[in-house]
Amino acid sequence: MRTWGPLTAVCLGTFMLLLDVTIVVVALPDVARSLHASLSDLQWVVDGYALALAALLLGFGAAADILGHRRVHVVGVVLFAVASLACGLADGPGALVAARAVQGVGAAAMFATTLPLLASVYQGRRRSVALGVWGAVSGGAAAVGPVLGGALTEGPGWRWIFFVNLPVSVAAVWMTLRVVPESRGTRGMRIDWLGTVAFAGFAGGVTYAVVRAGEDGWGATPTLVSFVVAALALVCFVLVERRVAHPLLDMALLRKPAFVGVMAGALAFNGVAFGGMPYLSIWLQTVLGMSPVRGGLTLLPLTGAAVVVSVLAGKLLHGVPARLTIGGGLLLIGTGCFCQAVLGAGSDWTTLVPGLVLVGVGTGLVAPGIAGAALAAVPAERAGMAGGAVNTVRQLGFALGVAVSGTVLTSRMRDTLPHDAAHTLAGGGAGALRGTFSEHALRAAFASGLDAALVTAGLVGTVAGALVLALVRARSAERTSGTAGVTESAPRTLSGEETASHG
Repeated sequence: MRTWGPLTAVCLGTFMLLLDVTIVVVALPDVARSLHASLSDLQWVVDGYALALAALLLGFGAAADILGHRRVHVVGVVLFAVASLACGLADGPGALVAARAVQGVGAAAMFATTLPLLASVYQGRRRSVALGVWGAVSGGAAAVGPVLGGALTEGPGWRWIFFVNLPVSVAAVWMTLRVVPESRGTRGMRIDWLGTVAFAGFAGGVTYAVVRAGEDGWGATPTLVSFVVAALALVCFVLVERRVAHPLLDMALLRKPAFVGVMAGALAFNGVAFGGMPYLSIWLQTVLGMSPVRGGLTLLPLTGAAVVVSVLAGKLLHGVPARLTIGGGLLLIGTGCFCQAVLGAGSDWTTLVPGLVLVGVGTGLVAPGIAGAALAAVPAERAGMAGGAVNTVRQLGFALGVAVSGTVLTSRMRDTLPHDAAHTLAGGGAGALRGTFSEHALRAAFASGLDAALVTAGLVGTVAGALVLALVRARSAERTSGTAGVTESAPRTLSGEETASHG
């Protein structure tokens, strides 16, 4: 227990928080029917969690350095458990979205402290083994999510995808308090609360604007006002970060092309690879009539390929420049999205398989190395900041990917269906429309919308891959001029103080 108990405790929390990113996807059609939720409600059920996680990750990392990593972690687990109970008891979409946002707050506190806790307990070879196990658990959570979500939804009901967190949370808190020692970061640090609030305003504002665009149009007043608020929040964030003594993100890092390239790749990665999954799940269940379990199993080619390739890449591609694995992986993900964008009224789930496999292969190439590439692009003293930044933009990218995919989907569907009908169908209400529109019309409209969303994702993935290949290459030039200490082909593994500040 003394040797591997801390790892078990930390991995329990990590598994839960990452599982809840994907487990809800397969349950969305049942949630829509049970709570009479609209498409925008479903988008916020997914995005409320991801946005809170992204917006507060850096802030909680700084707070934990001062207050104590174990203390913040335990508070995060308790908050996550209470919010999970509220999610399961929600009697309407508003209550569910609010509880999901609180869940995301707890998840941010947990995620920001996982690696610092491991770094405080394990050293040397044991640390490498612990980080490897933690990484495998992280990947396994994404793979298990859709299948477990389908099984729980089809069995006891969708509310149990949240209730199942309760006993796991109790075990995680008990083990953490019993076997994980308290640790803190560097003395004299201050929490950049103003920067945290400004970044949260930007992330929430831009995501809300994209969702409103799907409801009201890009030129509507609520959409434009939201974009303006997001822009002002971003300006405030930049101004604050340039003036505070201990910023969440050193603006000087944005002058490094390699770092900018990695951040652009991280932002696009989760959004392109996973942003369309909620709508694929709705198509599979409400249009094709699959059960939640079959719908979850249909997504296994993506998650299965990702797990296999990530394992093989770690063994066979050691020493390959990070820009090739990340840039090439993003190009594969973009190509996989294009391959899926061939749906029609007569298509079934097998049409998706080649594209899902390509997306999975690309994910397996990008996911293991993107954090290391961010660390390799910055000076050693900024490694923790870079690691936290890459995790933050990945979650923000997922939230934006869900929002953009939904907006493109409904905009395209309105070419063949009335506005209200398009939103009803995209929100999983196919049954309510079958008496008004033919089965062929409903299938054709949804397939057309999915194709448009997938093409958009494919374009973003392709551009992001090209940016990574072009900008991260600039690392070599910086290195020769004496501004760098690590080559772009050798992303460093977190160790010591770097790992402790990675959250």
